[in-house]
Parts: sequence; structure tokens; C-alpha cells
Amino acid sequence: MTTHATLPSGQIVFDPRGTVTAAAVTLAPRLQTLQGVRLGILDNSKWNASKVLRRVRALLEVEAAPSAVTVYTKDSFSRAAPAELLDRIAAENDAVVTAIGD
Repeated sequence: MTTHATLPSGQIVFDPRGTVTAAAVTLAPRLQTLQGVRLGILDNSKWNASKVLRRVRALLEVEAAPSAVTVYTKDSFSRAAPAELLDRIAAENDAVVTAIGD
């Protein structure tokens, strides 16, 4: 991917998006319902995301009837969740909801 272009005027315009390289992965099968599932909530510690997740959790507990709801919180919104936390979430839940917002 080219990260810059030269205009006819000679000016150079840089593309700030950079490049992302990722391996293709197979998605998990979609759940037909959340009823009876172990539901994880991953809070990235941003105030507005936390607010949205609290409301989503309240609605899902009433309307979807999961068997359990476990909330996990990242230490910092600006850093990726540690692999250990992600492994724990994957092992303890059938589905996970997260949000970003500011």
C-alpha cells in the first residue's frame, strides 16, 4: 500500500491510515439465542462505553435470560487487553459484549 502520493503540483500528500496486516480467521458460529448462555461483558474503562454496557446488561438480563453474566474491565482503554484476560473471558463465556465510546 502506498503511504503517500505526489500531486501534479509536486506536493506530497501522506496517507495517515498506515497499513494493517491480519490473518484471516474463521468466525464462531452465531448463537440463535442468548437464553441460558454464559454472557461476558468486557468494559474498556471509558465512561460512555461503561454507561452503554450497563444499560445493555440490564436489558439482556431481562429480555435474553442468560444463565450468568460476568463483567470484566480492562485496566486502560488505551491498551489492548492482556492475553491472559482474553483467554479467561473465552474460557468462561459463550458470548461476549463490548463497546467503545467517548
